[in-house]
Amino acid sequence: MQSPSPDALDLKLLHALQVDGRAPFSRIAEILGVSDQTVARRFRKLRTTAGLRIVGMTNESLLGRQSWIVRLRCTPDVAEQLANALARRPDTSYIDLVSGGTEVQCAMKPRSRQARDELLFDRLQRTPQVISASAHCLLHTFYGGHLGGLDKTQALEPDQEAALRLPYSEPVAAPIALEGADEALLAVLRRDGRATFSELQTSTGQSESAVKRRLEGLRSTGILYFDVEYDSESLGHGIGAMLWLTVAPSALDAAGRKLAEHHEVRFAAAITGQANLVATVASPSTGELYTYLSEKIGGLDGVQAMETALTLRQVKQLTYEPIR
Repeated sequence: MQSPSPDALDLKLLHALQVDGRAPFSRIAEILGVSDQTVARRFRKLRTTAGLRIVGMTNESLLGRQSWIVRLRCTPDVAEQLANALARRPDTSYIDLVSGGTEVQCAMKPRSRQARDELLFDRLQRTPQVISASAHCLLHTFYGGHLGGLDKTQALEPDQEAALRLPYSEPVAAPIALEGADEALLAVLRRDGRATFSELQTSTGQSESAVKRRLEGLRSTGILYFDVEYDSESLGHGIGAMLWLTVAPSALDAAGRKLAEHHEVRFAAAITGQANLVATVASPSTGELYTYLSEKIGGLDGVQAMETALTLRQVKQLTYEPIR
């Protein structure tokens, strides 16, 4: 039995959480013009019906780290097993099975060069069922990070969104070094972005006031942001695809900025490799995906080639809970 689709208030709540994942229910209720109890009840319902989860994420570039997209072509008998093994790693996200179940696509944020090399040059190379592997470093993100697909629902009025959005200050210089207790703080927020200050205090061994100050500092510089994990099919986006575009270098920046404006695009970045621009898109149907590719992608200046990889099954978004 399919879960009921979110209504207008559900969409407003989801959008509000995308803007500020830690906003108190009382603040969201005030902005939406409903009661605190209504917001809390809708939040609990969406956790059950749409897999709603708030996750603390870090901007790796500000920490001097690289982000990668890895493509693994393998034999059909090992694809799901490989995807699940990668999903268990804390440095992976957005793991999809594509291409008839013979390819695994994975976003990877290795904590160090050693962790990157251990995965790409050691473990995967020693997996006999992996036919080929390619790794693409993210050079510039046009859309993604603290901006997500829920922002494009425009469920909130502009003044409502502005009332929730936190101000960001530009960091003095990158890379920024984390402080001693930051790793423990971030580890808790990766599991539950709405963890209470009491829970954060217990995990870090710091006072509640110290935790609040550090949390504000990490957020204001953009190092820490909160993303929303949810079932996109419940919002009518049953078709997901990754687009690998080869764009003339002189048109790369303009094409990336234009992609970021497309309602269908959930993520867009310039990358290394033969294709130099990648995008994740969501669509209600294959027919509408075709229209998007032929009209909007077809209308982008400088596009020389395109590969479309349809998502058969998403194994991991931001978090992973294996099926028992």
